[in-house]
Amino acid sequence: METLAVIGSGTMGHSITLNAAWAGIDVKMYGQDEEDTGKGLLNLNKKLEVLLQNDLVTVAEFENIKARIRVTHAIEDAAEGATFIIETIPEDLVMKQALFIQLDKLCGPEVIIASNTSGLSITQIAGAALFPERILVTHFWNPAHLVPLVEVLRTDKTNDNTFVRAMDLLRMMNKKPIHIKKDVPGLVGNRLQFALFREAQYLLEEGIASKEDIDSAVINSLGLRLPVTGPILSADMGGLDVFAAISDYLFKDLSNAEHASEFLKKLVGENKLGDKTGEGFYTWDKEFSHTMNQRREQELIRFLKQDRENK
Repeated sequence: METLAVIGSGTMGHSITLNAAWAGIDVKMYGQDEEDTGKGLLNLNKKLEVLLQNDLVTVAEFENIKARIRVTHAIEDAAEGATFIIETIPEDLVMKQALFIQLDKLCGPEVIIASNTSGLSITQIAGAALFPERILVTHFWNPAHLVPLVEVLRTDKTNDNTFVRAMDLLRMMNKKPIHIKKDVPGLVGNRLQFALFREAQYLLEEGIASKEDIDSAVINSLGLRLPVTGPILSADMGGLDVFAAISDYLFKDLSNAEHASEFLKKLVGENKLGDKTGEGFYTWDKEFSHTMNQRREQELIRFLKQDRENK
C-alpha cells in the first residue's frame, strides 16, 4: 500500500485525491496557500456528496474517505512520509522542472515522483533529476475520480520497479492504465481527441454543417459505439478491406491543419472561452452550464456503475 501525496489542489489535484481516498489510500493534498487548499477541499467534498447521492459510497464510506485526506500548503509536509507523489501543477515546463528538483531533494530515492502532464515532455521535466529512474507520467483524465483511463509513460531511465509500482497503484485506485511506449506530445488520448477536434473545426469553418449538427453526428453515432469498440477494433468489425479503401480516398480530403482554425482564434481573442467565460462556440448561461455539466457527470457515473457491476 502506497502513501500518496498530490501536489496541486486544482481541477485534477482534488479529483485525484478523492479517487485515491475512495480506493482506501491515505493521501495528502498540497495547495499553494490556505485559500488554494480550502477551494480544493470544497470542490472535493462537493464531488464526494454526488457519489453519496448516487449510491456509489455509503455514509460510513463517506466519512472514511474524508478521514483519509489531509491538506497542507507546506511542500515539505506534503513530501514527508509519502511513498508516491503525483504532481498536477499548471502545464509550465519551468515550473515543473523546479518542482521536480525540489521534490528530488526532499524525498529518498525509493519515492516515486509522477507527473500528470499530457503535453510536456517527461524527459525534459526530469532532465535535472538526481534519481531519474523513479520518475514517470501518470496522466489522469478529467474528472479523474470518474474517468477510468490513466496514461502511463516511462522515460528511457525509468526502472521496472517504478513502472510496476505505478501500474499496481493505479489498478488499486480502480483505474484502467495503459502503457505509452514513446514520449510524444499528447500521448494517446489527446492525440485521438484533437484529431477529431481538428476535423470538427474544419467542417464548421467550411460551412459543411452547423456546430449543433457536428456535435450531434458524434453523440448519435461514434459516441454510442466507442464505449464498446475503439477505432482499431471498429475497423476489424467493419472489415479491413472496407476501411483500407475508405482511407485511400478519404484521407487526402481530411483536414491537415497545423494550427487552430481562424474562427477558434477569433473566439479566444474575444475572450469567448466557453463555459468559464459564459460564451464560446455555444452560449453558456448558468442554466445551460449546470445542465451540461450535470448531464456529463451523470453519464460518467452511469458508465462507472455499469463497469463495476460487470466486474
